[in-house]
Amino acid sequence: MNHNEDEVLDFMNRLLERLQQAGGNQNGSQNIQFVYVAPGAQHVGTVQNQYFHPAPSPAPERGGEMPEVLATDKAMALWRKAQRAGYVDEHYQPLLSRTQAALLAHYMAKKLEIKDKWKTFEVLWDRRNMYRDYYDAMNQDQTYLFLDKLKELFE
Repeated sequence: MNHNEDEVLDFMNRLLERLQQAGGNQNGSQNIQFVYVAPGAQHVGTVQNQYFHPAPSPAPERGGEMPEVLATDKAMALWRKAQRAGYVDEHYQPLLSRTQAALLAHYMAKKLEIKDKWKTFEVLWDRRNMYRDYYDAMNQDQTYLFLDKLKELFE
């Protein structure tokens, strides 16, 4: 079976994304590393390291109150798209890694013109320091692929 390098890298990135959405091991974190050797290559190199810490599933009674700014008609249309894409559950809780959830919050806040985005989403998702998650995300290679997916989803 012959595949070109771009197909292999694309497949690995999709697989990493699915593994990331599925969550980590019982210890709460997971390290996934793929090594790709091109045909005829003498050098083995790491394609990508992905570290993630899955968010705990929220208790039904704890889901966080929906801030008004996230309950508008425009916001609800975005929530429906995010749910269909598998990014949030029926309680609007993220089904993504912390970094991807921060990117989603940033993108939604931008579309909804929310000024205090981190506080707004931290209350809803019962999280802290989302701004750090966002800046961590901006240093990851796969961030731009996910941002492209968000742009396509919400445009």
